[in-house]
Amino acid sequence: MTLTDTFRPLAIVILALACSLAHADDNAQIRDSVVKIFTTQRNPDFESPWTKQTPQEISGTGFVISGDRILTNAHMVEMASQIFVQPPHSADKIRAEVIGIAQGIDLAVIQLRREDDRVAFREGHPALSLSDQLPTIGSTVQAIGYPLGGQQISLTEGVVSRIEFTAYAQETAGLRIQIDAALNHGNSGGPVVQDGKVIGVVFSGIESADNIGYVIPVEEVEAFLTDIDDGQYDGRARLLVRGFQTAENPDLRDWLGLSYDQTGLLFTGVGDDLDDEDIVLEPWDLIDRVGDEDVDNAGMITIGDNLRLNWAYMIPILAPEGSGTVPVTVLRDGEQVQLDVPVTNKRDEITPALGDEYPEYFIVGPLVFSPARIEHLQNFYAPYLAMQGNPAALRAGQTKDFPGEEIVMLVSDFLPHPITKGYKISYKPAVKELNGVKIESLTHLVEMIRDSDEDFLNFTFYDKGQETLVFHRQDLLDTTEEILEDNSIRNQGSDRFMEIWED
Repeated sequence: MTLTDTFRPLAIVILALACSLAHADDNAQIRDSVVKIFTTQRNPDFESPWTKQTPQEISGTGFVISGDRILTNAHMVEMASQIFVQPPHSADKIRAEVIGIAQGIDLAVIQLRREDDRVAFREGHPALSLSDQLPTIGSTVQAIGYPLGGQQISLTEGVVSRIEFTAYAQETAGLRIQIDAALNHGNSGGPVVQDGKVIGVVFSGIESADNIGYVIPVEEVEAFLTDIDDGQYDGRARLLVRGFQTAENPDLRDWLGLSYDQTGLLFTGVGDDLDDEDIVLEPWDLIDRVGDEDVDNAGMITIGDNLRLNWAYMIPILAPEGSGTVPVTVLRDGEQVQLDVPVTNKRDEITPALGDEYPEYFIVGPLVFSPARIEHLQNFYAPYLAMQGNPAALRAGQTKDFPGEEIVMLVSDFLPHPITKGYKISYKPAVKELNGVKIESLTHLVEMIRDSDEDFLNFTFYDKGQETLVFHRQDLLDTTEEILEDNSIRNQGSDRFMEIWED
């Protein structure tokens, strides 16, 4: 054995140690730009929309990106009355504000409120670099953040176990990375890094499972950041028609006369989301290709290093502006047909999401009206509403029949007053008519009450069992101020409706 052979193992150890130290130094630099976020959240009170729920204090993680901005999760800063940022290695908490938010994809950007704070913070807390590619399945990543269990920053390591295109929230879909690193409450909004670059943002885990965490990849982050450049978030393009099924069943394939090599996803019907003239797909079209990508019988495409994703992944790629058309090849009656399928990022729903806003309302006498939003159904007992025939539940997810249409609900029990003597109110009923005129929106209802010169106001409802409510018009108006004062309600309605009422 030569002297060189004797010292070779030691050299290998030294080299490995040097690499490990270099890796540690990289993470140390990254940690300097990972901050702890403290938020006071005031969630809406849907039954008393003039007020808010009791404040809740939560904490999580964010990290510095370009433009003196901090990236985090939307659920970390939504409905926030105040936000503070605590830099690493510091006891200071600096006031911050939201400058961009997308609850569907669960991303938000905040910045320090004062310019002086931003200038001082900039030194020593550089923007982290975002990776320009997805991590590979089986590769190792590190999650950095401030989870429960301690005060100091934490680093956990795990393996990328799955990448898929799947549903997020509010009908949003996007790429999602699954990792097996230990992620806990407080990790939300923190970076997941690989080779010194951010590959994604922690946003959720599964508490009932061991070490299953989910990460929003940089591809979705970049799309979000580009979207909010103009000051508002519009969302990525999507196909609004519904009615798809796989072409895997052999009997179904025989019935359609499909050969073994004819693969794709079947369109079986027409959604209610687009006008008929906008729908270019026909029942039993087999979607063979989207762009240049082949679609298999499970509706999947294969990209990159044998990564299988739902075919809808290509829609925002092929329509980056959020609307337009996407080239699709279908098999129709045995022939290939090239189609330009309309896609959009906007959907005029009858029960839209509130987003980061509070519910609107208007009060007249003992009646509290609010335009139905999807959050109402999430907080009320929607199955019972549907059983009672309430259109807020029956039409949830459908588009409006005409611009400006709203479903108007009585979201609260009667505010106490003798004027309601003998009346009972069912569970959150939806207003159908006032004095025989069908109500089109809360704006319409406010205008009708304001402009009425009739002696009585007669309210009817869609819900089964709800009594008709009849009030002397002037008595109803005269009791309003008294009721507001008795219940310590500062404003009779939201700004939008008060402008109409006082016009």
